[in-house]
Amino acid sequence: MLAEISRRMQSNGVETQPVPSGSVAILLCTLNGARFLPFQLASFEAQDFADWRLFVSDDGSKDDTLALLTEFQKKHGADKVKLRRGPAKGFVTNFLSLICDPALKSDFYSLSDQDDVWEADKLSRARSFLTNVPADVPGVYCSRARMIDEQGVEIGMTPLYKKPPHFRNSLVQNLAIGNTMVFNEKTRSILMRAGPDVDAAVHDWWIYLAITAVGGRIFFDPNPSVSYRIHGRNLIGSHGGRVRRALMMLKRFKIWNDLNIRALERIQGAMPEENKKTFELFRRSRELSLLPRLYGLLRSGVYRETMLDNVELMLAALVRKI
Repeated sequence: MLAEISRRMQSNGVETQPVPSGSVAILLCTLNGARFLPFQLASFEAQDFADWRLFVSDDGSKDDTLALLTEFQKKHGADKVKLRRGPAKGFVTNFLSLICDPALKSDFYSLSDQDDVWEADKLSRARSFLTNVPADVPGVYCSRARMIDEQGVEIGMTPLYKKPPHFRNSLVQNLAIGNTMVFNEKTRSILMRAGPDVDAAVHDWWIYLAITAVGGRIFFDPNPSVSYRIHGRNLIGSHGGRVRRALMMLKRFKIWNDLNIRALERIQGAMPEENKKTFELFRRSRELSLLPRLYGLLRSGVYRETMLDNVELMLAALVRKI
């Protein structure tokens, strides 16, 4: 199993072209992650692009996480690896505290969970896309992920999305997996405009939502850049969690949308007119009675990726859970 992970870290068979220099800040959030953290740290070291720095925000680990990070810092130096105490208000707030820290500077920013394994060309592939995005345009790279269990055995792949990322999709569905995300400074400036205290449903959905809202560029790489470790607590991310996802949607979808809408209001002024119109139609339709609600939803143009996804969306609208 370890040999297989090592092989994948060395190459995934995808050719990448040389790109101009540009440093990457790896933003890692930790909490009691000692069991799997060494695999992730090793995959940072195995990157074929070496101009990265690691910024770690720990939310109060009680296991050996901090000891492992301290050893990693000693190995690479305090300039390469920086450790800090997190806000201890959950992983979303922890990630946003790093993203929105004005003292943290880099050309590009890569989000990292504590228990995954990166492909060796994750950063170089992301930079190949991002260096072709103009500096004044928000750009985000994300990808599929190879799912592994707690022993590191592959158990499947995350979905291959065929429709292009778009604001009308991000309003009702998250296609971007946070542990695959790499973005440019302009993206960070949009997120900083909303602030680290924004109460979004999930940090990766918020990034996808915010950047499509302002007309930024999202690139979804069909090739996996991460081995995403699925625990018993997050089987919702696997294909086998379809029913659970549908039930969770009906239970929480309206709450998530309430949060996302309030968050979007902070950056509404940066939206192009077409997206402002879509946002207003979606926001107003949610509060209407049944037939006007369905009509308003159709007029807004919001959609999910597959036919079954859209059936779930209509069901949520019918029972006023949107």
